[in-house]
Amino acid sequence: MGFSRSHLWVLGTAFAFGTMEVALKIGGARFSALQLTFLRFLAGGLFLLPFALRDLRRRGVRLTDGDWAFFALEGAVGVVGSMTLFQLSVNASNANLAAVLISVNPAFTMAFAHVVAGERLTWGKAATLAVCLAGLALVAAPWRMAVGNTPRGIAYGLGAAILFGLYTALSKRRIGRTGGMALNSFSFLLGSALELGVLVALHEPVLRGIDASSLPVLLYVSLVVTGFGYFCFMKAVETAGPTTASHAFFVKPVIAALLARALLPGNEITWNIALGIAIIVTAFTVHAAAERRRVN
Repeated sequence: MGFSRSHLWVLGTAFAFGTMEVALKIGGARFSALQLTFLRFLAGGLFLLPFALRDLRRRGVRLTDGDWAFFALEGAVGVVGSMTLFQLSVNASNANLAAVLISVNPAFTMAFAHVVAGERLTWGKAATLAVCLAGLALVAAPWRMAVGNTPRGIAYGLGAAILFGLYTALSKRRIGRTGGMALNSFSFLLGSALELGVLVALHEPVLRGIDASSLPVLLYVSLVVTGFGYFCFMKAVETAGPTTASHAFFVKPVIAALLARALLPGNEITWNIALGIAIIVTAFTVHAAAERRRVN
């Protein structure tokens, strides 16, 4: 099979998501975790909004109160929960570790999909989850933690991956009706509104820190990572299916590790990081190939 447009969407997703941790590490030095999460998902949701509205018109869907309640739930889980924890993980650990932690979210999606979407949890899926967790433990190496990593950062990252797996599994209950663009756009916007409420309640800054020096990285994490990244991911799902689209998460930790090694001090690619990434990527690749054979 030759190179197709769907592969371009997968590569676009991998590039945007693969550069995320380095950009967030830089942005995290200028903004609080809550503030940066609020700003980037507000901008990302607005970026996706015209595509979401066009897709809803094409589908002939009129959103109900139930749809809006579901989007709010997804925003609370995905933005306020998962992505705030993810930013905290980036702040409290090296970018290469944070990238691997969040990249195992598809394994948790398998487990949650069994509960919330009624998907069968096979021995193959359970084995994939177990192998990914083993690879993750090897990358984190809590018995000999690398300089820059902390137990708190690992806990935040694992929590982010678990909640993002829940976000993805929940989306299966509504994405067939509203489409991925609408689900992501509205959940991002409602999630950022909830995040704003948390910022105000905690008396944290909302816009402070935005200036000529911080604006480029803020625009990058908002429009390229969040907006363009999720746009490419949804296009990959539409054109190639969720299994092929998930291949972006196989490539993401490799891009993130190489970029962090080049741009951030202390982000060395040690043997345990390389081996852990290889184990996780292999587990996902074998599972994806098995799923493709089963569908075909």
